[in-house]
This record gives sequence, structure tokens and C-alpha cells, in this order.
Amino acid sequence: MKEYYQRISDKVLIEHLESKGAVLIEGAKWCGKTTTAKHLAKSVIEMDRPDLTEQYQQMAKVKPSNLLEGEVPHLIDEWQIAPNIWNAVRYEVDKRGDFGQFILTGSSVPAKLDESMHTGTGRIIRMRMRPMSLFESKDSSGQVSLKDVFDGKEISATDNHTIDDIAFLICRGGWPSALERTEKVALRQAFDYYDGVVNDDISRVDDIKRDPERTKRLMKSYSRNIATQAALETIREDVISNDIETFDKETLYSYLRSLNKIFVIEDSPAWNPNLRSKTAIRTSDTRYFVDPSIAVASLGLGPSDLVNNLEYMGLIFENLCVRDLRVYTDALDGSVYHYRDKTGLECDAVVHLRNGNYGLIEIKLGGDSLIDEGAKSLIKLANKIDTDKMKAPSFLMVLCGVAPFAYKREDGVLVVPISCLKD
Repeated sequence: MKEYYQRISDKVLIEHLESKGAVLIEGAKWCGKTTTAKHLAKSVIEMDRPDLTEQYQQMAKVKPSNLLEGEVPHLIDEWQIAPNIWNAVRYEVDKRGDFGQFILTGSSVPAKLDESMHTGTGRIIRMRMRPMSLFESKDSSGQVSLKDVFDGKEISATDNHTIDDIAFLICRGGWPSALERTEKVALRQAFDYYDGVVNDDISRVDDIKRDPERTKRLMKSYSRNIATQAALETIREDVISNDIETFDKETLYSYLRSLNKIFVIEDSPAWNPNLRSKTAIRTSDTRYFVDPSIAVASLGLGPSDLVNNLEYMGLIFENLCVRDLRVYTDALDGSVYHYRDKTGLECDAVVHLRNGNYGLIEIKLGGDSLIDEGAKSLIKLANKIDTDKMKAPSFLMVLCGVAPFAYKREDGVLVVPISCLKD
């Protein structure tokens, strides 16, 4: 039996079950939602079983309460196959009046949520699950805790990952199915995921047929613009450059909505701090995939290709770091943003917690000059923040791909290899 890898989502799920009647786990296909849910559930019904799907759908229409029977927490896997289960769960939670009753999992947002479907507010809480972080896949030592950094504790760690190691981890991605495999098989998983998205998933989500070739061009454009605030019009023009047919804005938005619904892309919103000066802040989202391996798969690249193009590897590495920061920040009840203003001053990741604490993070693949550049940029931004109107940052950090140590510089900026970090 394959080893169960502990997930940070395990802790988040337990906390949610203790405070709500039902938990909906959403996230990309293959990221481990069902495995995690089964690990904690006491009973399970799998809506996507080929021999029973039609019967389950009929039962959901006739008497959905039959699908809710079982020891709690009761897992309903791929619930969106019969969307009216949502109302049945909401009603049953009200009826039972207790927490920790149901876990719902889904790899897509249902296409049709009619007016009869209640929001579920107060009964059903949503949680996002992503592919594995490096700490979850045991590729990070976890010697530096993001929580400890927020608490002001001293950091110290060593790391021996090479640029080739980082390139492999980017291309392998955080897919559970890629772990404990040969390098060839591990690297194949992201390509299989990509093929599934362009040939099937993007159309299946709402039963609207979408052209696989256009989807490929769109995902390639997203990959070329990874970790930038590229305008959607720029991406659209990139897609239609060799397209005889029209690909208007509404068509583009339709494709992007579908990729969002199946959790393939996950852009980073802009952070708006209180500044001492009246600097205009750019509010465009930064383009990211839910996992960096999707970008390299869409371009047909491998680890050696990244090592031979370190400038592009740095952008893809940023996507890996943002993925991990999102996973770790979820456990701290926070969100990840980016910052950029009209002067060009930027911050790759702002980890902002619900209690108002936040940390500023620059992401650099490695090298003393790049680390110095990142540290100076962080200090410059920190000095622009009006601390009379908001808290000062809890920390400034340069998050690296290749660095021998985690340490605190004389200027107060932390230097942390991504393969030392955990929640």
C-alpha cells in the first residue's frame, strides 16, 4: 500500500469540520482531494463510479437523503456530478444541528447552479486544495516555519539543493501520482494532466465544446507570460496570431472562466497598502498556474531546458514559490498577493494574515547579486508604507531556489531557500 503523505490541508480540514456542518474541498484534478478526504472520512460515496453514476444522479433527484447516509464525517466524492446534493446537504446539516457531518470534494465548479440552490453560508465552508508543496512531498526540510517567522523567531537552516534539483521539482510538480516514481514517469504526470485539460476537461466543465488547439495556444501564452501582469488583450492577441478564425474577448473570457472552474490557473491579486506617498498602484493580476509543471508541460519543456534558460526558469520558479506560499498561508488563515506600482517597485508575494500581520517576499532563483537586489527592493517598499495607518511588515524575506543557508542579513532581511520552508 502506497504511503500516505501528510498534507497541510489535513489540519485545515479538521479545523473546518470542528466549526461547520459540512466542508467543500475544491481544487485541481489529481491534487489529492479524495485521498485526503478519505483519510479523515468515516464513510464514503463516490459519485463518479462508472457503474453507479447514473443511478446516483437519479437518486439525487428522487431522494437525495439516501446519498447522505453513513457514519460521519460522510464523504461525497465529486459531488458536482449531481449538483442538487448541495441543497440536500445544507438541509440535512440544519436538521441535524451538529458540526462535522459531511465532506464534499470536487474537481470543478458545477456549470449550472440555479436559483433554487442556497449559498450554504453558515452550513458549508469552502476550502481550496492545491498540488503538494515541497514540504508535503518531503522535498523541503521544513527547518524554517512561516509561522515562526511571523512570530519573530530566529531562523537557521542549511540546504544543498542544486539548480538541477530545482529544475526537476518545477517540472515534476506537486502531483501525488508523481512521487515515488522513476524520473521519467514522474515528469510524465504533468504532460498527462495538460493533455487531459486541453482535450477534455475544459469542455466537460460546462458542456461547451472548446477547440483543443486554441486551448493549447492559450495555455502556451499564459506560460510565456507567467509571473507577469500581462493584459488579457496581450494574451488574446498572442492566441490569435496564427488563428484565421475570430477569437474575440468574450471567447477568451469563456476559455479563461473554464480554466478557473477546473482550477488550472490561479492568478495573484494586487495588494493595496497605505503608502506615505501618492504612488499609483497597479491593480492587474499576476498570471500563474496552480502548479508550475503545467506551464512547462504546455511549452513541452524539461529540466534541462530550464537550466539552459535561467531567466525564464526564474519566472517559473516564482510560480512554484507562490504555490507553496499559498499552501502554507492557508494554514495560517491568510492570503497571498503581489505588489507593483507605477515606478516599477514590486514585491513578488505579500503574505497577509487575517489579523492584519503581513510579510513582504521577493523571489529569486539564486545568486548573491539577485539576493542583494531583492533585499534592497523590499527595504525600499517597507520604507514607503505608512505605519501610522497600518502595521509595519512582520518580516522581509528573499525566497531562493539555490542558497546554502537560511539566515538573517545585517539589514534585517531574511534569506530562505524554498526547500527549507514549511507552514
